[in-house]
Amino acid sequence: MASDQRWQLKVEKNSLKEDVIRDVKTLRCPLLKKSQKVNKLNQMKSKIIALSKNEDFKNLLKKKKISNKYITLFFGTLEDKDNKKLNISFVAKKKLIKSAVKRNKVKRRLRNIINEAVKKIPLNFNYSYLLIAKITMLNNEYAIIKDTLFEDIEKIK
Repeated sequence: MASDQRWQLKVEKNSLKEDVIRDVKTLRCPLLKKSQKVNKLNQMKSKIIALSKNEDFKNLLKKKKISNKYITLFFGTLEDKDNKKLNISFVAKKKLIKSAVKRNKVKRRLRNIINEAVKKIPLNFNYSYLLIAKITMLNNEYAIIKDTLFEDIEKIK
């Protein structure tokens, strides 16, 4: 009986959290109607999706690539892909970057750069992308890495 009550309290607590989060998100866009706010937020969330299947990674590694001193960018078309969403994954190899903290920092940087690129550069949503980071990303400034990555992304059309 006590476990049922705990479970019910947990469900109520989670639903309250979701309601509060939804209300906060709708307050950020005060000029839109509620239905428009929810649709806009759902579109923003689902714009970038990571690759999940091992086959997708293997297929992308056989496709075209662009390389610079910070990253290697593989790109190509995949089957069963939604053209409205951007399929992209970030890899920081454990053999190159030993510390998990540093690997996560590199992936965070790449995610931020791609989020800015989606806003500023017209990306080809027909392609799927795989970004493999090199160890030189740790020692250089964010702005320099961003500029070189933007140049590489603009080459892809």
